[in-house]
Amino acid sequence: MIDIDLLVRENVRGLRQYSCARDDFKGETGVFMDANENPYGRLNRYPDPYQVKLKNAIASFREVKEENIFLGNGSDEIIDLCFRIFCRPGEDKVLTFTPTYGMYEVSASVNDIEIIKVPLNSNFQIDMDRVIPMLSDKNLKVIFICSPNNPSGNAMNSGDVEFLVSEFRGMVIIDEAYIDFSDKPSFVKLIEKHPNLIIMQTFSKALGLAAARIGIALTNTAVIKYLNKIKPPYNVSTINQLAALRKLTNTESYRNQVDSIKRERERLSEILKSVKIIKEVYPSDANFLLVKVPDANFIYDTLIERNIIVRNRNSVIDNCLRITIGKPSENNKLIKALQTITK
Repeated sequence: MIDIDLLVRENVRGLRQYSCARDDFKGETGVFMDANENPYGRLNRYPDPYQVKLKNAIASFREVKEENIFLGNGSDEIIDLCFRIFCRPGEDKVLTFTPTYGMYEVSASVNDIEIIKVPLNSNFQIDMDRVIPMLSDKNLKVIFICSPNNPSGNAMNSGDVEFLVSEFRGMVIIDEAYIDFSDKPSFVKLIEKHPNLIIMQTFSKALGLAAARIGIALTNTAVIKYLNKIKPPYNVSTINQLAALRKLTNTESYRNQVDSIKRERERLSEILKSVKIIKEVYPSDANFLLVKVPDANFIYDTLIERNIIVRNRNSVIDNCLRITIGKPSENNKLIKALQTITK
């Protein structure tokens, strides 16, 4: 069994957590004269630093225990906190599988952590033969796995992921930002078996609250303790907590939207396969499609001229565009535009 305390940086283990006013008094009513707040206004009080009501709603929604939930100011805050907890600047390393979400590398650079990039194979899956020899590196502390992956859209092979979680003696972070759009199951059940596993999810994608910046970490209580220890005291605003709570009271709308996006993904995928300038449409478990074209820069610029904005991924995957699934009317505009481009 992995001892989480031994994976944590020594200075973080010994850190005395900041205690805010709401740590001393946890009630909801009273004459509040403890936090130097302005007594006037509707948003004059600090938010719940541990987001108790929201975590309770998430626990029911995701079928996990409330004690296994940590909330960040977007998943990007969670990524950064994990670097600070588990990696020594200038000494330790993290592993990613490229192409993937760019903030892993940015956050590693900010924290002065060496990043090892192992390219995915031709099917955008983990090249296990290249990875396995790296697992014994004593300075390798964290592995990031994005599944479904951004920008390729595919879910990773479950057997490969479970092997890495069970064999690696450091932390494994699985980023499931797009899991709601996949027919494959989440890896969340593995947190009960593997203390070195963190599952990241978000309100930004299927739940439609990208502006609210609420990221979710699902993990064991030992890791939660350290995440709470070093996070800013009031990292998720009251406004955003309330927005998330309202969203979770109407899960039927969420499910209808996810179903609609998945249907449109399949429809758009089939139509794009018949468009002359599309060379390949890659399989997707997410709310976007990665497509290969003859000249990504030209097609991207042409679509911009027609007020259609996709993501040019030519810098990371040769001549590829990433297309987010829109409403049917938006997808139809894209199809019509692509059908008229000749290059």
